[in-house]
Amino acid sequence: MKGAGLPAVHQVVAGFADGDAISDLALALQAVFRRWGHESEIFCPRRHIDPKMRGRALDLHEHRARSAPRNILYFHFSIGSETVEYFRRAPDRKVLVYHNITPGRWFRSIYDEREAQLVHGREDLATLAGVAGLVLADSAFNAGELAEAGFRDVKVMPLILDPGRLAKPPDAGILRGFRDGVPNILFVGRVVPNKRFEDLIRAFYAYRRFTGKPARLLLVGSATGLERYLAFLRHLVRELSLDDVVFARHVRLDALTAFYRAADLFLCMSEHEGFCIPLLEAMHFGVPILAYRAAAVAETLGGGGVLFDEKDFPAVAEMMDLLLRDGPLRAAVVARQRARLADFEPARLEERLKGYLAPWLTP
Repeated sequence: MKGAGLPAVHQVVAGFADGDAISDLALALQAVFRRWGHESEIFCPRRHIDPKMRGRALDLHEHRARSAPRNILYFHFSIGSETVEYFRRAPDRKVLVYHNITPGRWFRSIYDEREAQLVHGREDLATLAGVAGLVLADSAFNAGELAEAGFRDVKVMPLILDPGRLAKPPDAGILRGFRDGVPNILFVGRVVPNKRFEDLIRAFYAYRRFTGKPARLLLVGSATGLERYLAFLRHLVRELSLDDVVFARHVRLDALTAFYRAADLFLCMSEHEGFCIPLLEAMHFGVPILAYRAAAVAETLGGGGVLFDEKDFPAVAEMMDLLLRDGPLRAAVVARQRARLADFEPARLEERLKGYLAPWLTP
C-alpha cells in the first residue's frame, strides 16, 4: 500500500496536454511525490485533458472523493478557469504555485477568448492571496507579481524537470534533413504574440541580408488557436522573400530532441516569460543562447547565454554571426550555460521542495 499513513499529495492543473510545459512539470512532480512514498494523482477538468493523455490525469470532480484536510493539494496556476474556485473551496492543505499569467493584451484581436481567460486569471490571482498555506513561484519575477497582487511570504521554487525526458533518442529523419552543413537557428515555444515570432523572422532576415551566409530558422511550437497570428507570420516570411524559415508546429518528443541536436544557435526574442523552459533545454544540448532581456529571461539564464537590451536587428545579426562561429566566444558561452544548468539539478531542487512541504508530509 503506497505511503500507508502518509498524506496524499495531489495536483490540479487547468489543462493537461502532451508536450505542454505545466503538464510535463506535473508529471515530473508526481514521480517525485510517489518516490517520497505519497499517493499522488493529477486532476484536470475532463474537457481540458488531451485525449492522448486521458490515462495520466483524472477528471477534476474525481478529486472530491480523495480530498481531506490532512492531504496536500498542489495547484498550478497559469490561467483563469474553474479550477480556481475548486482550489479555493477544497478542505486540503493548499499549495499554490504560480507560473505567470501572460497579460491578455498580447492576444487582443488575435485570440479574444484567450485574452478573456488571461484577464480573468489575473483578476482571480488577487482573490487567492491568503488562501494557500504555502505559495511558490518558479522565478523571482513571478514572485514579484504575486507580491504586487497582495501575497506574502512567497517562496521561489524553480521548476523540477524530468532528467530523462530529453534523453529520448532523436528522430533520425530530422537529423538527416537538417544536419547538412547549413547553420540552424532555433526557437522553441508556443506560437503566441508575446514570444515575438515576427522579431525572430526580422532578426533572421537581417542576418541573411548583412552576412550573405546561408542559414535556416527553425520555429518549433504549437499554433493551435493562433492560426491568425501564424498566417501573419507566414505572410511576413513571403514579404521578406525568405525560403529558409521552417514552421515545425507541435512535434513529438523525439522530434524536439532532434531539433535541439541539429541547432547551432538558440535565439529568443520573447517579451514576456515567467521562466522559459526551452532556455534550460538549449543549455542541456549545449546550444549557445542569444536572448532579448525581458521578464524572467535573464533570471533563468543566470549569467549564461548572451543578452541584448535593444532589438537593433543589424546588431543582433552581427552577434548571431559571432556565436555561430566555432571559437573561444562560443565555447565560453556554452561553458557558462553548462555551469548554470547545474543550479537546476533535480535532486537539489527536490530537497528544497521537500523542505518547504516538510511540516505537512508526516503522518
